[in-house]
Amino acid sequence: MSDMKDVTGGCHCGAVRFEAKVDLSQTNVCNCSHCEKKGFVLSFTPRENFRLLQGEDQLTEYRFNKKKIAHVFCKTCGVQAFAWGEAPDGAQMAAVNARCIDGVDLKALTPVQIDGRSF
Repeated sequence: MSDMKDVTGGCHCGAVRFEAKVDLSQTNVCNCSHCEKKGFVLSFTPRENFRLLQGEDQLTEYRFNKKKIAHVFCKTCGVQAFAWGEAPDGAQMAAVNARCIDGVDLKALTPVQIDGRSF
C-alpha cells in the first residue's frame, strides 16, 4: 500500500530546493560504490511527482558505470539532494535523498538493502 506524502527539501546551502510526492515507507540503501560512499537513503518517485523549485543553474551532473542515472548536485555545497533516472520499464524517475527532506525522521525509516554492486 502506497503512503505518498508531499515533502520539501534541498541542499545544505539552500541554493537548490525541491518539492516532491514520495512514499517514505518505501526507501532503500544501495551498496554501489557511489551510494555507499555518500550514505544515501533513497525514495524513488515518478518524475512527474518531483518539482525543482529553485537552483537549476546551481546543479552539476555526475554519471558513472552505465551512465543511466544523472547524479545532480549543488555546485556550491556539493550535496546531492536527488537524481534523475529511468526505471527498468523505462519510466522517468526521481531518486530523492531522504537525508535532504525537511524535517524527516531518519530513525522512523526502514530502508530495504539494494545490491547495486551487481547492476
